Parts: sequence; C-alpha cells; structure tokens
Amino acid sequence: MNECVLVVDDDREIVRAISLLLEKEGYQVLKAYDGLEALELAVEKPVQLILMDVMMPRLDGLSAVMKIRERKNIPIIVLSAKSEETDKILGLSMGADDYVAKPFHPQELAARVKSQLRRYTMLGDIHAGVSGDEIRNGRLCYRQSERTLYADGEPVRLTATETKIVELLMKNRGRVFPAEEIYRRVWEEEAYAPENTVMVHIRRIREKIELNPKEPEYLKVVWGIGYKMEKI
Repeated sequence: MNECVLVVDDDREIVRAISLLLEKEGYQVLKAYDGLEALELAVEKPVQLILMDVMMPRLDGLSAVMKIRERKNIPIIVLSAKSEETDKILGLSMGADDYVAKPFHPQELAARVKSQLRRYTMLGDIHAGVSGDEIRNGRLCYRQSERTLYADGEPVRLTATETKIVELLMKNRGRVFPAEEIYRRVWEEEAYAPENTVMVHIRRIREKIELNPKEPEYLKVVWGIGYKMEKI
C-alpha cells in the first residue's frame, strides 16, 4: 500500500497543488483545511506523514501539531510563509520534524516528504536491526531490535527523527558530534545552518529522558563543538 500523506492548509489551491505533486509521486493524499479537521483525520485514518500549514482558522497549525503529538509519532512537516528562524524553532519545539518556508520548490518538498517517510518507515519496522541487541547506559537502554529507548525500564515516546538522533549518540557514547554531522547523518542531506534545528531536537529529547533537563546527565553540550551522549 502506498504511504498516506495528510495535506493541511486553509488555502484550497495550495492543498490542490501539493496533492497533485504528491499523487504524481505515488502517494495517497488526504486533505484538510483547518487544524481541527486535521486532528480528526490524523487520529482516525492511517496517515504516515502530515504537511501542516501554520496560519489557519478554528485551530492553528502549531496547536494542531501539539495535539497530534499527544497521540501519534508520525512525521510532521510544517509549512509557513514565515521564514524567520524564530518561527522555525517554535514549530520544531511544538513537535514538528521539519519546516519548509513558503513559497517552496516542489522538488524540495517532495524530497523532504520522501526523506521523512523513509526514516519513519525504517524505524517503524520492529523486525529491523539485530534482535535482542541492547545498548545500556545508566538509566537508559536502547533496544535496536525495537528501535525503542527505555528510561528506568519505561519506553520513551520519541519521534522518528528523535529516535535516529538517540540511536546515533547511544551507539557512539562519549563521542562529540558537531551539529552539522548530526544533521547530515539523521536528515540524510547536506546541512545549511543546522544548529537551531538540531538544538531544538536535542532539547526535546532531554525533556523526555533527563531527570532535570536543565542540568542534563546524559545529553551534554560541548560548547563550540557539538553534542554527546555521556558514558554513565
């Protein structure tokens, strides 16, 4: 079955244009025109990825992202005419995996959709990886067979992007990774000013695994160089 993408924008022409682009790429497309409609479809239908506009009636895109994240870990790409870095950071902080500023190039959007779906599909396969292969580090345990991180024995709800970051750092405990390298290896594309994007994802992971995110025990910043998973 082809992957199903939910396209959400209050501009029906934009929804139509993106839908045609994605259908040409072989995806199934569901359409929504406000945040509430998007929320209903995301919960009820077998959606694998969401393209979400920010400025919409009834329920804005970022609020919808937060509510969807309470229920689903599927990839979400935020679309917005606001190209300011602060808006990008806000979108990522709310739970989005990626951010594309309008107007966007159709090929770029298609490539980002493909990249996110590839990552999600790969991580969604519980049979992938080496069976029973665990990486333990203090309170944390990463099970490669499940692609799941456990903290104090409880599974941590991570998005596909967060899982790839955790997997990279847990496999290389103690090694410092510059933001550019994390971006290149996780997003699988060349990095252009990736610091804020990576920083926001690291912060979200910290909030889920650290006892005190403001004084992290595991996910450390090495100032001026990058990030590492501390060996415990």
